[in-house]
Amino acid sequence: MSTTHLVTGATRGIGLEFARQLSQRGDVVLATARDPKNAGELSGFRLSIGGLDVADPISIEGLTEALSDRPIDVLINNAGVGSPTKSIADCTADELQRVFMINSIAPMLVAKAALPSLRLGKRKIIVNISSQLASITNNTGGSSYAYRASKAALNQLNKSLANELGPEGFTCVVVHPGWVRTDMGGPNAPILPPDSVKMLLKLIDALTPADNGKFFNNDGTILPW
Repeated sequence: MSTTHLVTGATRGIGLEFARQLSQRGDVVLATARDPKNAGELSGFRLSIGGLDVADPISIEGLTEALSDRPIDVLINNAGVGSPTKSIADCTADELQRVFMINSIAPMLVAKAALPSLRLGKRKIIVNISSQLASITNNTGGSSYAYRASKAALNQLNKSLANELGPEGFTCVVVHPGWVRTDMGGPNAPILPPDSVKMLLKLIDALTPADNGKFFNNDGTILPW
């Protein structure tokens, strides 16, 4: 039986590959784009495309009405941004706020907006795409201030969400997709998007409520906080 996935940031990179593989295997895919009329490769897939700007809280609020209580089994909060803040000298309030809005705040607002539909779904799974750079334990090199901190914040927000929604049967996880060859990952990244998403879908398909609140590597192993 097919499942319904809502995928944010689906016009490129990992999000686009999620949309491709899910639609190819026959699942129902609700993919979001800032401009659905200019969705690039998404337009060639058998899926639904909806407008969503994760940098705009008003746009996110509109998601609830757009979904109209349509059951959703899995939310994949994929939309995210990188940042040039490699040192303290690069940090500005505007840049930190921009990155935190998209990488930390937006995924929680999307989950909130989609919650009525997720409660109607069969699997009740929320997957937030994080990064191993969010691990405080593994941070021995510094750098990437805004990106590291925003993803660490996402991990903490997900943990609270998992604790709140767990009693309803939800499974809320954060996952590291690997260093993937995308616009953000760069041309030297060793993992191609199809390979990353193949591993992530294997992980997502196998999730159970016992996994609620965990921080996974793409191979299914647990990453340290």
